[in-house]
Amino acid sequence: MKMNKSLLSASVDIEVPFHDCDPMRVVWHGNYARYFEVARCRLLDKFDAGYVSMEKLGYMWPIIDLQVKYIGSARFGQVIEVTAHLLEYESRLKIGYEIHDKLTGQRLTKGSTVQVAVEIASQEMQFTTPQPLIDKLSQVITL
Repeated sequence: MKMNKSLLSASVDIEVPFHDCDPMRVVWHGNYARYFEVARCRLLDKFDAGYVSMEKLGYMWPIIDLQVKYIGSARFGQVIEVTAHLLEYESRLKIGYEIHDKLTGQRLTKGSTVQVAVEIASQEMQFTTPQPLIDKLSQVITL
């Protein structure tokens, strides 16, 4: 899973809680998607395109694809840095993720998600990114 050029990034630090781990104190594989979500929300908030903001504009953004590659294991009590990178926005939102050990910088996980815009009123998928999102994005990056 090669990381394309990032248009915009955001990071968040998470201390791995005990309830995210299996009996061997290793993060259960399904919880990495939750960590991606925390970083994705931070990224979307950077251009005022979080879920609440976009809902007010009449759109929802379901995830239609999730890819994860586990490289190392995050463990109970470890501080991890989760970074979300906006990779595409024209017809969908593609966001890449990297999880590193905060102390050593060792990469533990990488992945990506793809989201599409759905107009709430009609429940129809949009085949291009809605103009309100492009307008918000153009305020923070050169398109």
